[in-house]
Amino acid sequence: MMTSKLALAALFSMTVALPAAAQLAQNDELRARLPPEILKSGQMVSVNNGSFPPYQIVEGTELTGATRDLSDAIGQLLGVEITHTSVAGLPAVLTGIASGRYTFAIGPVGDYPDREAANDFVDWVKEYVVFGVQSGNPAGITDLAATCGKRIAVMAGGSAEGVINTQSANCVAEGKPAVEVQSFADQPSSILAVRSNRSDAFFSSQAPLTHFVQQSGGALELAAVGQDNGFGDIHQGAVVPKDSPLGPVLLDAFQILMDNGTYKEIMTKWGLEGNMTDAPGINLAGKEAAQ
Repeated sequence: MMTSKLALAALFSMTVALPAAAQLAQNDELRARLPPEILKSGQMVSVNNGSFPPYQIVEGTELTGATRDLSDAIGQLLGVEITHTSVAGLPAVLTGIASGRYTFAIGPVGDYPDREAANDFVDWVKEYVVFGVQSGNPAGITDLAATCGKRIAVMAGGSAEGVINTQSANCVAEGKPAVEVQSFADQPSSILAVRSNRSDAFFSSQAPLTHFVQQSGGALELAAVGQDNGFGDIHQGAVVPKDSPLGPVLLDAFQILMDNGTYKEIMTKWGLEGNMTDAPGINLAGKEAAQ
């Protein structure tokens, strides 16, 4: 999720750091379980697709947000340096990890059963999908069914894009106008389309939309909050190559951060208390779908 200006930042890696008070001791047992290539290099490269606030806020070559703080804490536990690089679009993130080009993505990235075919997900947050609209909700988008004939911005390749396309087909089947689905490569471009009245709403995760609303000076608000909007329980997390030993290592690292209070401290710092999960898990979406 990058603007054209931020695309240049993809050529650089960004080393993250937390304040000194948050330094954690290396966990030798976890470190010993890392894949040999990581132990040899002492580095892990986490890939993202640009700003996903307040988790990932990319400005030039600088990364801030909850993801930055959590990745640094995990790096301290594992005794490795975690650097970050940005690519254009979620598909590039997922295929880049599956092919081994990048070590992992700390995310959070949506965990869905179809995505688990090529990658494993270490889920560490829960999420909801709502609409970001202009203040006063002039298009009257109160739920997913109210999007017929509306201009809806979504992230290209994301789960919301699939849901809104299905809804558009439902609209047509009911004799109503199709949804005008507008797919963007990054979050800032999507929300800008709403603010400039080129889109009626941005259909996306509640956490980043809340951030954009808070930063809008009253120009934006959330709509259809508290509804499933075409989604069941949504798990989001880190992404690793399929069957990689890194997955269980990250699972235990997140559990340590939850047990020692670091996870809660970081999530609270970024206003994400409502997205906290009680325990991390691997491929939770697929496990729930199989029940």
